[in-house]
Amino acid sequence: MRYVVRNDVRDPEEDCIGARSSRAQLIDLHNNNKTGIQSCHNGRCWHFTAGLDFVCLFLSQLCLSVAIMNVTLAVKQYISKMIENSGPGMKVLLMDKETTSIVSVVYTQSEILQKEVYLFERIDSQSRDSMKHLKAICFLRPTKENVQHLIQELRRPKYSVYFIYFSNVISKSEIKALAEADEQEVVAEVQEFYGDFIAVNPHLFSLNLQGVSRGRTWEPSMLSRCTQGLTSVLLALKKCPMIRYQLSSDMAKRLAESVKQIITKEYELFDFRKTEVPPLLLILDRSDDAITPLLNQWTYQAMVHELLGLNNNRIDLSRVPGISKDLREVVLSAENDEFYANNLYLNFGEIGTNIKNLMEDFQKKKPKDQQKLESISDMKAFVDNYPQFKKMSGTVSKHVTVVGELSRLVSERQLMEVSEVEQELACQNDHSNAQQSVRRLLQNPRVSELDAVRLVMLYALRYERHSSSILPSLMEELSRKGVSERYRRMVQSVVEYGGKRIRGSDLITPTDAVAITKQFFKGLKGVENVYTQHQPLLHDTLDKLIKGRLKDSQFPYLGASSLRDRPQDIMVFLIGGATYEEALTVYNLNRNTPGVRIVLGGSAIHNTKSFLEEVILATGHSGDRAQGSGRHSTRR
Repeated sequence: MRYVVRNDVRDPEEDCIGARSSRAQLIDLHNNNKTGIQSCHNGRCWHFTAGLDFVCLFLSQLCLSVAIMNVTLAVKQYISKMIENSGPGMKVLLMDKETTSIVSVVYTQSEILQKEVYLFERIDSQSRDSMKHLKAICFLRPTKENVQHLIQELRRPKYSVYFIYFSNVISKSEIKALAEADEQEVVAEVQEFYGDFIAVNPHLFSLNLQGVSRGRTWEPSMLSRCTQGLTSVLLALKKCPMIRYQLSSDMAKRLAESVKQIITKEYELFDFRKTEVPPLLLILDRSDDAITPLLNQWTYQAMVHELLGLNNNRIDLSRVPGISKDLREVVLSAENDEFYANNLYLNFGEIGTNIKNLMEDFQKKKPKDQQKLESISDMKAFVDNYPQFKKMSGTVSKHVTVVGELSRLVSERQLMEVSEVEQELACQNDHSNAQQSVRRLLQNPRVSELDAVRLVMLYALRYERHSSSILPSLMEELSRKGVSERYRRMVQSVVEYGGKRIRGSDLITPTDAVAITKQFFKGLKGVENVYTQHQPLLHDTLDKLIKGRLKDSQFPYLGASSLRDRPQDIMVFLIGGATYEEALTVYNLNRNTPGVRIVLGGSAIHNTKSFLEEVILATGHSGDRAQGSGRHSTRR
């Protein structure tokens, strides 16, 4: 056979994504019974006796130009290149559980269908039929399990030819095992494409990991996965960065060292064209800011995740009262939904107005029941306009349903009153008023168990060492309210996870309550004021970083070098998970800071419930795990 391994190699003149020149050394795939060696192209051909003829490995050029720091575009280009490489003809896309998510957040099924990909299958599925008329495009994470599935696939191929793409580096020994399994010579090429992460938004990525730590140390498998995901992002964006990390977090230091080790080991892989100001990777720890994930949100994307739960852009609405069958699960993707893209970061009041405008626009374009189709031209016009009308109809139905459910939950759970007190706890320093407000809400029967316990958590974090703390009394209030022991025990877990003893930064800054001008809520127009006073700690950290004021004593560089100029390209990674409020902060900084481009990533994207799950796993109270996860519906 002729087995081609194409590696993602950089030509210095082309400056391409994901250079893989460090793997230019050809892999010796011969076994102990080899009978000869022959040259082939620019590399070596090995002759095998055990069912292998010639194994020819040579390098090819992949050039995907990404002009801006955009993780969505990077992944989309990788997938487009895979499909393009396979040539014309009907294709099946063979994926694993994780790469299915990676693909689904950047491409719709209808978009891929237009590229002659007619079937989507899982590599671990036992029920796939043999379809020799299809080409197989395999996009897999290079795990031992996937390699074994692929070996079995190649021994009994179901498709005519295989184009194999791994989302990260694969070892030489695994390449050898695959080559030996390809006895029927069905593999056209094997290549590494570094799309080993979920591109949530253009400036936001996630690794969809829950429970990355045990106490203050890494869960071993999670350190490896975060290193792989983070280096994959760097390669996809063509960045070889200087690295800074949060000194108070041993986990941040270990991840920084692990990423640096990969960069050093694969130094030619990261040998991108030098820029005047080197890019910067900043590694932070979620425990430095446990307040942000506990707050209710009032922008569209964040609010949906907090109240309904976003799982790879999908929302489970099956428990919404009176929901129709076709709306039980809906997709919210800024890539394919113009209304969602335009309203992603707008507050709840503005969304309500825009929903009304969307419906009015839809009514104007809706075909009249009495419309007569009297001529061929009438029929043609109707058919031409119908797909657009159908799409708009689906968009209107989806967003009216989602916003309607958000409104119902806001009213049912008294979230405006709850959120106002949350913001006071997070932003103000008025203990007397805070304790009265929290007590009042705990006694309100309409305030849910989750909302009650997070108010107490915020109080515990805010007034942890206050001389007049009433935390024991508030815990008794929770008990009287009927809040479960599981939730009550989480209060101490949150303090253990992100309390003053743990934090390296000054999360709680004394503020004179009188100095804050409070704008009361009127209708829906006050949301952006009373309900969004809070700025996550990340905002202050990035602001100092951009202005050159971030202290080396708190956020040291890894290695002897340091950045002299203002950073331009910044990658931030939050161990323990990021939030959509922090994504909004990055979005606004990108928009308002010329010359600076920031990408935010996290081990997960949290809402309150998934964050509490992270806290419980980190603090070791596994017997009291929170129900639900941020990657699933988190409704009451």
